[in-house]
Amino acid sequence: MQLTISRNSSLDAIFSSLADETRRDILNRVSKKQLSVGEIAKHYKLTFAAISKHLKVLEKASLIIKQRRGKEQIIRISPDALAMANKYLETYEQHWENRLNNLDKLLTGKKS
Repeated sequence: MQLTISRNSSLDAIFSSLADETRRDILNRVSKKQLSVGEIAKHYKLTFAAISKHLKVLEKASLIIKQRRGKEQIIRISPDALAMANKYLETYEQHWENRLNNLDKLLTGKKS
């Protein structure tokens, strides 16, 4: 199996945004239920502006969706971007499973 690595700006944005612990935690919170920006902010010792910047990074990576509800902005998770990242990672999983299976066959003397 040939593993092909291609440049994908969407994946770059997703993995870059997930590199930050605060953003991963925010994503975890909104994966459980929709929250307003204010509800998210009260869980962190950061300014409201800092939380807004984190949310912009997550939104740019299409990991969250913001919706206005009255005066509040409601944040919810966007599963499509996570599905794309998961699909990408699954190619590596399959690659390594194949390699380990071949190694096991070699070590046990089994032929394909």
